[in-house]
Amino acid sequence: MSAQLPLGIRLREGLDLSSFHSGPNAEPVALAQRLARGEDVHSLYLWGASGSGKTHLLQALCAQAGSGSAYLPLDDLVTLSPAVLEGLASVRLLCLDGIDAVAGRRGWERALVACIDSLRHNGGRLVAAGRMPPHEVGLALHDLSSRLAWGPVYGLKPLSDTDKCAVLQMRARARGLHMPDAVARYLLTREARDLPALLATLDVLDRASLVAQRRLTVPFVREVLALPSRAQR
Repeated sequence: MSAQLPLGIRLREGLDLSSFHSGPNAEPVALAQRLARGEDVHSLYLWGASGSGKTHLLQALCAQAGSGSAYLPLDDLVTLSPAVLEGLASVRLLCLDGIDAVAGRRGWERALVACIDSLRHNGGRLVAAGRMPPHEVGLALHDLSSRLAWGPVYGLKPLSDTDKCAVLQMRARARGLHMPDAVARYLLTREARDLPALLATLDVLDRASLVAQRRLTVPFVREVLALPSRAQR
């Protein structure tokens, strides 16, 4: 991932394929893994609402591909010059996250068209993600939306409550915590139901469990979530 270093971009620890729960998205996730391994897929576009797992999956693919891959969070980079794309056409795997951020920015859109063309010419592979399909993102250049749709386009389906419980328990195990089914279900009924908010709550519970040296039980979780300091967050 040396292409990332000049931009100061780092992959978030723990965002790998072993911690990604596919749920109803087994088909696009399997396709993305084949692409990252250099198999029969050369381009893939994923779309879905915030919290649908796009960022996790793209970073996990870069982690799997290893050296020669690059992850670009366009939401964070769009205020910079499109010149940051220079040199990325030579990577083996380029993951573009947040395509929506460049919509209507013609300089960025032209630079991405040139980058994708060079990437394809050099045999590199592309995974891009946005909140909407390529032709609905609002891009000014048809050339860019058409290139993003060169390969398969998949909408990531939302996780069911059962899937969300599985994610919470899997993330808890990665922290050395045991989360009983009753606790996972309690969080889904008492807390915000979107996955990022649930995982933020897990952060709170992890710290509280460590400080109090207590297991995750429904009474303990209820106690922690009722704390005034937490209510003011």
